[in-house]
Amino acid sequence: MESATLSQIGLAGLAVMGQNLALNIAEKGFPISVYNRTTSKVDETLDRAHREGQLPLTGHYNPKDFVLSLQKPRSVIILVKAGAPVDQTIAALSAYMEPGDTIIDGGNEWYENTERRMVDASANGLLYLGMGVSGGEEGARYGPSLMPGGSHRAYLNIHNILDKVAAQVDDGPCVTYIGEGGSGNFVKMVHNGIEYGDMQLISEAYDVLKNVGGLGNDELAEIFGEWNRGELESFLIEITSDIFKVEDHESGKGHLVDKILDKTGMKGTGKWTVQQAAELSIAAPTIAASLDSRYMSGLKDEREAASEIFRKEGLTEEINNVGGVDKKKLVDDVRQALYASKICSYAQGMNLLRAKSLEKGWGLNLGELARIWKGGCIIRAVFLDRIKQAYQRNPGLANLLVDPEFAREMVQRQAAWRRVVGLAIQKGVSVPGMSASLQYFDTYRRGRLPANLVQAQRDYFGAHTYERVDRPGAYHTEWSKLARKARV
Repeated sequence: MESATLSQIGLAGLAVMGQNLALNIAEKGFPISVYNRTTSKVDETLDRAHREGQLPLTGHYNPKDFVLSLQKPRSVIILVKAGAPVDQTIAALSAYMEPGDTIIDGGNEWYENTERRMVDASANGLLYLGMGVSGGEEGARYGPSLMPGGSHRAYLNIHNILDKVAAQVDDGPCVTYIGEGGSGNFVKMVHNGIEYGDMQLISEAYDVLKNVGGLGNDELAEIFGEWNRGELESFLIEITSDIFKVEDHESGKGHLVDKILDKTGMKGTGKWTVQQAAELSIAAPTIAASLDSRYMSGLKDEREAASEIFRKEGLTEEINNVGGVDKKKLVDDVRQALYASKICSYAQGMNLLRAKSLEKGWGLNLGELARIWKGGCIIRAVFLDRIKQAYQRNPGLANLLVDPEFAREMVQRQAAWRRVVGLAIQKGVSVPGMSASLQYFDTYRRGRLPANLVQAQRDYFGAHTYERVDRPGAYHTEWSKLARKARV
């Protein structure tokens, strides 16, 4: 083929995310070839490209024709289900690729799988990127946040395309080269862990306002809409306001949100985040609480049975008693509690990223990560610009909570935060995310913890030794002997 007729980039995997990203690339003026094992998906994408503006997109029905339709050095984005399907797609495409060509996996893949594939690709002279893509279907079509990691040479081959395709914010496109190895996938994983925490905290705010404050869906839509015009402005707050406005057209009665089964699905990235936090000894209680809450939500039948058992034993539903609650005060308190709790979730995610970066030598720029999350992605929020500034002021910042600006805000909001958590506990409304965030803050801000007693216990039963506050060295005490003598 003549170079002029070849596409600049290819995309394999045409589920909705793949289709939308391909159309986004084409709409930005980059001719693209697409391929899918199920041929009807290729036809569907071609039809959309025609209907959505005669976009420069060509479809192919087998791996060979697809690969050979691309300009050299070739760059192919893969958007298929994580795991074995990625390996199968790579095998099918790489048979026709040449040294210097690039494979970009845009799925939510476990970072070590990316590093394994990188080694395998390199053995064949191929370059490899693991690229986190955030923003859902709409982001993919109109501008996602992109997190490419791996071969820097591969990134340079396609960065002009990524810069145009990504969401655009005031300080540039929402894409940057993340680092070596599986860093792009790891950063996207932690992004999703923060997202878990964010969504859990918002659901708890809703629960308290509804079941303690007695607020209806119309009021909630208005409140979340108002919050989205202030410090809580974010994609998730915005869509939450929208959700409360939607009526149930199936039954013709009430709002749709009240008809949705209270069981939350998940795809694994939140669990990976919590596992990695444990591996690296990084406290991430807000994210862990959000994961536990999803597990608990899955016990729907057990929860309903337990509710009936405890009701028979005389446990009254305190949450139905909304008398004596100052709604206006509660709304403002919940706003402050939600803000402070969200900062804790982001702080935990950033600490995990720093720890992994140090372990792997990735050199992650936390301020730059906050910047590329300002647009396109699910956790985009107005305060991400301030998080970016905090890490720019102090790249070695130990914890987001001790940045002077955020520290001031946490102190200003902690009284309202405590009122909300205390009231929820009193009324029997579970707020595990807000509680975990508050306990994280209270633990982190204390110069001395009761860990001295735990260490004494460890030394008592296991001779694990302990350190002293008044002199250096490791010490062991025969606790039981001394305790017996003390009793005499």
